[in-house]
Amino acid sequence: MHQNASILVTGGTGSFGHTFVPLTLAKYNPRKLIIYSRDEMKQWEMAKRFQDDDRVRFFIGDVRDRERLYRALDGVDYVVHAAATKIVPTAEYNPFECVKTNVIGAMNLIDACIDRKVKRVVALSTDKASSPVNLYGATKLASDKLFVAGNSYAGGHETRFSVVRYGNVMGSRGSVIPFFLSIKDKGTLPITDERMTRFMISLEQGVELVWHAFDDMVGGEIYVKKIPSMKVTDIARVIAPDAHHEIIGIRPGEKLHEQMIGTEDSHYTYEYEEHFKILPAIHSWNLDSNRIKNGRKVAEGFSYTSDNNSEWMTPEKLQAWVARNREKIGNI
Repeated sequence: MHQNASILVTGGTGSFGHTFVPLTLAKYNPRKLIIYSRDEMKQWEMAKRFQDDDRVRFFIGDVRDRERLYRALDGVDYVVHAAATKIVPTAEYNPFECVKTNVIGAMNLIDACIDRKVKRVVALSTDKASSPVNLYGATKLASDKLFVAGNSYAGGHETRFSVVRYGNVMGSRGSVIPFFLSIKDKGTLPITDERMTRFMISLEQGVELVWHAFDDMVGGEIYVKKIPSMKVTDIARVIAPDAHHEIIGIRPGEKLHEQMIGTEDSHYTYEYEEHFKILPAIHSWNLDSNRIKNGRKVAEGFSYTSDNNSEWMTPEKLQAWVARNREKIGNI
C-alpha cells in the first residue's frame, strides 16, 4: 500500500480491525481509513478511540447490500475484507444467513470493487476453508474461490484480488485462551481431545501478512503464514497449571488438528522464508514467474497442518505472551 491512500475495511469493528487500524495509520499514514460494518454500537465504541483522528471514518453498511458497497467504495484504493459470519455453531443453525454474508457478500464486494476501480483487495480466510467439515469452512472456501476467480472476472479492469489464510488468533474473543482464563479458578478445564493441536498467531502477525499481500500480490494468490503449533493440553497447563482436565469429546464441525494447506493444493503451492503461497490452478497462473518470484515448489503430497508443523510454541513463550497481553485478551 502506498502512503496517502484511501483504505476500506469490511467488518472493521472486529478483532482484526481493532489491530489493523492503529498499526496501518502509523505505518502508512493513509488519507482515509473507512470502517464499514453493520453494528452501530461497535462503531460508536470504536469511534471513541479515534475521535481525534480525522483520517478514520465510519460507514454503516452490510456486505449483503451491493448498492451500499458501491457508495462506500467511491474513491477507495485498497480494501481488506474481514466481514464474515464465523462462529461455527451459528453458521450450522443459520445456514442461509451464513451463505448470504460469506458467499453472496463476497460476490457483491467483488463486483463493487471492480466497478469502483479499487486497486487491490485482500480477503481474510481461515484454516477451516481447507478441506472444510462445517458450513462456515465451506462458505469461506467458496469465498476464497470467488476472490481468486475475481482476477479473471475483472476483465480489462486493473482491480486485483488475493487471500490471506491463518488459524487460531491468540486472545481473540471466543477463542481458547480467554475461555480458559475465564474458568481457570473452577479447578477443571474442559478438553475436547488431549491429542488436539492448534496453530497460534497474533493479530499483529495477521496484519503484517495482509500488508505483505498488498505489496507482493499479482492476483489470485492465497498467502499462508508460517506459524507455530501448540497442543491444547499445553495451553491449558499454562493458563491453569493445577487444574484437572475433563475430556468432553470433539464438538460437531470441529477438527482434531487445523489444516491450512491440503495435499490437493501441493501441486500449486510454493514456499518462502516466512509463508507459503497457494497459486491459482486456473489459467496456468501457478506457472507464472511473476507470481512465483523466488518461491520453491513444495513436494507432491505436502500438507500444512497443526500436527505436522516443524515449529512449536513452548509453554514459556505462551506464558510470556499472556503476561504481555493480559489486559486485552478476550477484548480483541
